[in-house]
Amino acid sequence: MTSSSEGLTADFALARFSVEEGKPQLGLVAAGRIRPLSHEELGADSLNDFLAEAPASWNRLADLAQGSGNDDSTWVSLDDVTLEAPVEPRQVLQTGANYRTHVIDLVAAGRAKNDPRPIEELREWAAEMMDARARDGEPYFFIGLPTAVASVDAELELPGYSDQHDWELELAVVIGKRAHRVSRENALDHVAGYTIVNDISTRDLIFRKDMKEIGTDWYRGKNAPGFLPTGPFLVPAQFVTDPHSLTLKLTLNGDTMQDAVTDDLLFDIPALISAASENMPLLPGDLLLTGSPAGNGIVHGRLLRNGDVMVSVIEGLGTQTTRVRAEAVSS
Repeated sequence: MTSSSEGLTADFALARFSVEEGKPQLGLVAAGRIRPLSHEELGADSLNDFLAEAPASWNRLADLAQGSGNDDSTWVSLDDVTLEAPVEPRQVLQTGANYRTHVIDLVAAGRAKNDPRPIEELREWAAEMMDARARDGEPYFFIGLPTAVASVDAELELPGYSDQHDWELELAVVIGKRAHRVSRENALDHVAGYTIVNDISTRDLIFRKDMKEIGTDWYRGKNAPGFLPTGPFLVPAQFVTDPHSLTLKLTLNGDTMQDAVTDDLLFDIPALISAASENMPLLPGDLLLTGSPAGNGIVHGRLLRNGDVMVSVIEGLGTQTTRVRAEAVSS
């Protein structure tokens, strides 16, 4: 079994965990081990209060992390705990169509039957459209529900009302101090850290067939319980030298489906934070998803099924393993 800490390169990170079905608690992760954090050690009454002071608040944990190799009973192996989602966001803001190659692939996959253009011509047209959008356009956002945020150790149940559930591996920004109408130049000052999210999507519900003029229905298409497996770790921003050069990889039952680099983002993280904060404050602990790269199931012609196992890795942030179970539907 792949360890959640495989690929975690930070000196330390935060996680939320439980032991023997106990109450979830906040923990400090270092060297493949975890220890609970008291409010006194955290220096704050809650995780979000702690994040509101980032990056300065991270310094309070550095000395504690150095003790991870000691023979101290407060530290236990990550293999002996159940990991919960490492964040408790009040808001989840998602970014649509933000990877250049991903959009080009979707345009090609969705080509109308009566479109006379050869596939390469269609891809060139889509590429020109994306380049123009990156130059002159704005990010596209929609709202997710915090209730969809789920533990990486929980099974992902596929609702029985559809058989078109898809994966979307994404780098997620965790907001630190409150951000409202911030400039691109100051945007990264409001980032507390980063984590891994798999934005599960029900493809046949995203576009309304009965109200085509309305367009997309993100509520029904993305927000079922557990549709945002998040974590396993919240990695401090100080340990992510360049969030725009990270590799992302998702495998399905061992086969590589998504394999990309964040340098393919149409709008970078400062642009996303600045644009998202223009009309609503981003609060400490909020999640800002940056979009999913090419390689979704709809393009591969293979969507999620009962028994599937997805392994998602973002460089430096650890490994997320998601096991899939189809909902039992009574006949």
